Amino acid sequence: MATHNQLGKEGENIAASYLAQRGYTILFKNWRYSHYEIDIIATRKNKLHFIEVKTRSSSYYGYPEESVTKRKFKFLQQAADEFLYHNPQYKWIQYDILSIIHVNNKLPEFFLLEDVFL
Repeated sequence: MATHNQLGKEGENIAASYLAQRGYTILFKNWRYSHYEIDIIATRKNKLHFIEVKTRSSSYYGYPEESVTKRKFKFLQQAADEFLYHNPQYKWIQYDILSIIHVNNKLPEFFLLEDVFL
């Protein structure tokens, strides 16, 4: 597995733990529809969260959250629409971005952008 793919998988696992510690209930990781994917689907306080996780090993090339483009966000919305079609019981939703900088031998740094709309 390529290093960046390995970092991404590790970031998603770290993200799930981080969110669970903050009261989120993780429903799905890497939920797929067609060629779209939602990194984490979770609930918290009667709200469904669609969470895009971005992980980098440094901020040298910019912060991880900066790599979420309008196009990427549109894909997230399309996948979320499909999820909601199959799970209509959820009335309140939110899109979030969890940015992680994970440098070897250091604790990861987290930045959670809540209720994002691009």
